Amino acid sequence: MYPFMTLNDDTEITHSEMKNNGRVKVYIETPDKKDGFHNAVCWLPDYEWENINGYSPLEMEYFKKLVKNNAHLIMEFSQSGGILCAVNS
Repeated sequence: MYPFMTLNDDTEITHSEMKNNGRVKVYIETPDKKDGFHNAVCWLPDYEWENINGYSPLEMEYFKKLVKNNAHLIMEFSQSGGILCAVNS
């Protein structure tokens, strides 16, 4: 998994390399004092969400919009070794 973005609340957004079938796994994880971590998975380019744990509907609305607005970058970086490799190229 490649790092993509860290939000102000320490939410980490990472993504996989592009799979042979053209799909990319986006993983979102937020530390939580009570539960340990909240997390969710989105598969691009289908925007298929799964394994949503601990996030409210409002938080998920925010993450869905964030992923959708950045999907083109995530898809691009998934083919070039992540954002750090793309920046250093």
